[in-house]
Amino acid sequence: MEIENVALLARLKLADSEKEIFSGQIGGIIDYINKLNELDTTRIEPTAHVLPIKNVFREDRLRDSLPRDKAMQNAPDKNDGFYRVPRIIE
Repeated sequence: MEIENVALLARLKLADSEKEIFSGQIGGIIDYINKLNELDTTRIEPTAHVLPIKNVFREDRLRDSLPRDKAMQNAPDKNDGFYRVPRIIE
């Protein structure tokens, strides 16, 4: 049985009821793949993505950053211009 072979490869232990359910689902997937194989794709160029992809990064530009006092104004615990955080390593 095909589903038992797939389950063995995936290292899954399936109950009989699960085998019946998954057999139907895999059968539907295979039927759909066979339907797709009927399409003429000889003039279709293979692609990795369906939509064109372009670089969306902006150019790096040097600019002033947020002033330290403004960046730290909401910090719950600060010391000498630095954030204080709980120690996580003993």
